Amino acid sequence: MIKEYTINQIRDDILKDIYLEQPDVVCFSCYIWNISFVRELVPDLKKILPQVEFWAGGPEVSYDAVEFLKKNPAFFGVMVGEGEETFHELAGYYIERKPETLSGIRGVAFRDENKGRDIVHTGWRELMDLSKVPFAYSNLTEFKNRIIYYESSRGCPFSCSYCLSSIDKKLRFRDIELVKKELQFFIDNKVPQVKFVDRTFNCRHDHAMEIWRYITENDNGITNFHFEISADLLRAEELALMKTMRPGLIQLEIGVQSTNPQTIKAIRRTMDFEKLKGIVEQIHSFGNIHQHLDLIAGLPYEGYDSFHKSFCDVYALRPEQFQLGFLKVLKGSYMMEMTGEYQILYKNREPYEVLSTAWLTYGEILRLKMVESMVEVYYNSGQFKNTLVFLEKYFDDPFRMYEALGRFYEKKGYSEISHSRMRRYEILMEFAGEQKEIPSEALSDVMLLDLYLRENLKSRPSFASDQKPYERLIWDYRKAKKIPKTAHIEVFRDGKKLLFDYTDRDPLTNNAQLTDITDEVNNNYGNV
Repeated sequence: MIKEYTINQIRDDILKDIYLEQPDVVCFSCYIWNISFVRELVPDLKKILPQVEFWAGGPEVSYDAVEFLKKNPAFFGVMVGEGEETFHELAGYYIERKPETLSGIRGVAFRDENKGRDIVHTGWRELMDLSKVPFAYSNLTEFKNRIIYYESSRGCPFSCSYCLSSIDKKLRFRDIELVKKELQFFIDNKVPQVKFVDRTFNCRHDHAMEIWRYITENDNGITNFHFEISADLLRAEELALMKTMRPGLIQLEIGVQSTNPQTIKAIRRTMDFEKLKGIVEQIHSFGNIHQHLDLIAGLPYEGYDSFHKSFCDVYALRPEQFQLGFLKVLKGSYMMEMTGEYQILYKNREPYEVLSTAWLTYGEILRLKMVESMVEVYYNSGQFKNTLVFLEKYFDDPFRMYEALGRFYEKKGYSEISHSRMRRYEILMEFAGEQKEIPSEALSDVMLLDLYLRENLKSRPSFASDQKPYERLIWDYRKAKKIPKTAHIEVFRDGKKLLFDYTDRDPLTNNAQLTDITDEVNNNYGNV
């Protein structure tokens, strides 16, 4: 039986649920996000289910399995490395005693009852044929309205020092005909999104092209496919195909991490930023693909000023999503081996996030956290696009703007409070009020543009201009053009008249279709 829980659930509820199932054995998949939760849960489970044997598996326990068992006596065993075949054999042992002993299973560490509960490690299992992994989604009713995670390759050809995928040098691919068959199943069932978990999807050109060509030719107009790629590896053939795709068919996650050449070299990453920049800009020009770019703070040789530059370099590419992450020092990674040399201090508890480095103080990390929060709220929401472009003109660069906005939030005590979308706009107006050179009326019009692009407001904000002088003019135009009530027409302070059509939204931004009707209204219906 498979049971799924989240770390946001009440621990006692999970304790009760597992107890009521009266299991014979319980296995947990452990990652940096749930390992603390699992470590605290299992000792209580062991008290109320003393005869049950508890197992752990996953990246958080694989690289120090023996040490994990020594520190966590409530666990009986650990599955090491890839778990599909190991778990299958482990289940056979418990159900049929085939194999007869746990020692006959590769890829486990366990307490041997015949040796005074000494810990036995059977060694790492050989990497499996990826095409033999069973298809997990034959019954989609369990995954209704959920993202589907799919794997067409495993391993990574690169050696990024912060990533566990770099440990597995053997890159394996699922049989391409099998992949097509499974993708067709998703397409036929019109699932909303399929997220490929391949670490560098386009590391093999022919594999990527086969899949991209297949989903393009069999597009159902609904399903979106997410890929993590290296943009600087894309070839002209791949870009030409992307240009033909339906808007929203695919979205691309592109890890930049840093634009500092010394940092890129230190983390053993291969990346030509100038080439990446040109390709990202080319994809952006297609107007049909959502791009997600990210940086990592806390990498070697990347101080505050260097990160500032990396931020501006990537921000200038205007991705649909811009994620600022913070270095996680993962067990088994090369970065963990280098913590002494780089003077990296990180949290003892998961997710082992960086606290400081030889180049970045904890105080500076806190400042970057403020910037990250503002980018997440204002940029990544996609709801303030025109407003941000307007405000950026009054600062040295976008980083300085988010930095100043973050300080404003801290000063006003807004950081710890949940705010509505409208309140976020009002806070921006307050913030701009402290920057004397920002014209408030021009800013309010730009904010109103962003607000109406997203929805036809039921109530107008306090900073909106009065529309009463234009009511007759707009009524005449609506009547003549048979404009439905669901659409909105706004007359701005500069005289510009815009029509917002909510029945025809942009598939990437979800914004209303925008039409400038200024000349048409002025020439045919008069001007006020």
